[in-house]
Amino acid sequence: MNVQIAPLQTPPAGDDDMDRDRGGYTRTFVVGAVALALVLGGFWYFTHGSSAPQAKRNLAAPVKVAPVEVRDMAVIEHTIGTVMANSTVQINSRVNGQLTKAFFKEGQMVKTGDPLFEIDPRPYQAAYDNAVASMATAQAKAERYSRLKAQNAVAGQDYDDAQAVYLEAKANVESARLNLEYTTIRSPVNGKTGAILIQPGNMVSSTSSSSSNSTTNGISTANPLVTINEIQPVKISMALPQSDLPRIQGQLARPGGLTIAMNMRDLGGDNIIVPVDFVSNAVAGLTGTIELRASYPNTDMKLVPGQLVDTTVVLSRIPHATLVPRDALNTGPDGTFVYVVKDGVAQQRPVKLEFDDGVDDAVIGELRKGELVIVDGQLRVLPGAKVSITGAKKRANTGVMTSGRRRVPHASDTAG
Repeated sequence: MNVQIAPLQTPPAGDDDMDRDRGGYTRTFVVGAVALALVLGGFWYFTHGSSAPQAKRNLAAPVKVAPVEVRDMAVIEHTIGTVMANSTVQINSRVNGQLTKAFFKEGQMVKTGDPLFEIDPRPYQAAYDNAVASMATAQAKAERYSRLKAQNAVAGQDYDDAQAVYLEAKANVESARLNLEYTTIRSPVNGKTGAILIQPGNMVSSTSSSSSNSTTNGISTANPLVTINEIQPVKISMALPQSDLPRIQGQLARPGGLTIAMNMRDLGGDNIIVPVDFVSNAVAGLTGTIELRASYPNTDMKLVPGQLVDTTVVLSRIPHATLVPRDALNTGPDGTFVYVVKDGVAQQRPVKLEFDDGVDDAVIGELRKGELVIVDGQLRVLPGAKVSITGAKKRANTGVMTSGRRRVPHASDTAG
């Protein structure tokens, strides 16, 4: 038996099916458009947005510059000096007695020979008169024995004894006269008196006879009546490192010798320069320094012993030194260097520091006079990077002492 099966027939599409097909196509188009927009946005970001940091890196760093100078430079040492009295004298009594009078006021200027104190002179006047009387008796006896000896009327021993007694009496008179003279205590130097340490009315004793007084290396350690400081002139004492000794000796051998400049601006005056007249004969073992002293007339008496003053010593000079401002010097892993601006680009130049005076640095390196070095803004600078000069830093006035190590004005500062 043959059986025939009729093929299946698809029913015709309706309107609902056609709407669904159109909606799926629209969604596909929208999704594709969004994806394309994201791709294009990412491309723009990476091609344009990533260039912003590069543009920022290409911006020129603002800096200030100063020119390189070539001139002589003074090698100096700056330190604190101490004013010392030219001499200090402690006034003590040379005889025992009651202090009756003071002829000066505390802090008064006195001259050599001026009376300072008086000790009751009456006991010493009486001793002197007694000694004079004894001498007169001894002198008369010696003269009488001298006439008798000429007549061979006296033994030679008696004559010699009479002469010895006379000489002893004469010496006693001189001793009594000195003691009487010592009752008036006079100034041995020109200077300024200090406070009166023992007031009139007190008993005083000589340093030689008082058991309470002692001496050290021949100097009395007794309490003085007053201390006089000679302050015209005064001495300026300062200590320099022993490493400067070759320069000190070399400068002393040159014409003009070694000088000290003192900053007197705080005292209402100008800087003064005084010659060094003393260099110690030994280096201090504890500090490793050597002492220098200079004498200053101190006519206006502005300097007082014990006062501290700013001092500067010119030890030598560096001829034709290459100078850059101190702020231009930088320190890196490979040593010191400066940034030189050439054609708007920062170039790193290695240099070796020769001397620093606190204002300028003398350096050794490939620098030429007039080249511009960066003195401000180095932290924003890279070697080979562009820079923008915003101004030139004003050079410090080298004639004025600044903090730290200080300069001394010299003729070459104004040369060239």
